[in-house]
Amino acid sequence: MSTLAYTVRDSVTMLRRNLKRALRYPAMTLSVVTMPVMMLLLFTYAFGGALGAGIEAAPSGGGEYVDYVAPGIILMAATAGAVATAVGVCVDMTEGIVNRFRTMSISRAAFLTGHVVGSVVQTLVAIALVIVVALAIGFRPDATPVEWIAAIGLLTLLVLALTWLSAGIGLVARTPESASNTPLPLTFLPFLGSAIVPTDSMPTGLRWFAEYQPFTPVIETLRGLLMGTGIGTSGYVAVAWCVGLTLVGYLWARSAFDRTAKR
Repeated sequence: MSTLAYTVRDSVTMLRRNLKRALRYPAMTLSVVTMPVMMLLLFTYAFGGALGAGIEAAPSGGGEYVDYVAPGIILMAATAGAVATAVGVCVDMTEGIVNRFRTMSISRAAFLTGHVVGSVVQTLVAIALVIVVALAIGFRPDATPVEWIAAIGLLTLLVLALTWLSAGIGLVARTPESASNTPLPLTFLPFLGSAIVPTDSMPTGLRWFAEYQPFTPVIETLRGLLMGTGIGTSGYVAVAWCVGLTLVGYLWARSAFDRTAKR
């Protein structure tokens, strides 16, 4: 059997382990769904009347505020999975199971690959549940099947990038508590973009930050794909951010994992 085949086999084993653990201890997975759903309900029913004034979510104008905010909350569900990834990796590192794996004939890449792929699967399931809730409260996208596929592909790429970054956080964190706190800025960064209100309504300094941070082009691209609004160059910028963050996260996680092996 080739080295690649061994790596794939061991990665599948680690993936199965992480998915089984997620089913046995669903609290972290449920938290990934609960927070975006609460935010969706809060901004739709409590603040929707005030924030939605003047926002034209539909191409023809006069759309409901839920049509504007739902894509941003869907993206927030993608960021919420970062906390679960960081905690899961840190728990394995601090409880010593990784040292046990290193004494076994297991591919070095399998541990991180299993965690990352498992977290991507869990987060995508959470995103699907958030979309179902959004549809239930009035979200009405007019995307074609091709646009839905493009939107899912973009979300998957973003989740992959954030998962690798979170894996790196989990590897360097000393305790699960610190691992759960460090990724929180990623969860709330969409608020400082166009997830809730257009960037044009923000003060000058905040507007500059909102327009050039990585989540805004992803939100605008996702909103354009689902609601039929213009995308412009946001699609290219969004993909570039996702690919860049994936590479940075992967290199950081691999480097951190190799350093822990030398301790």
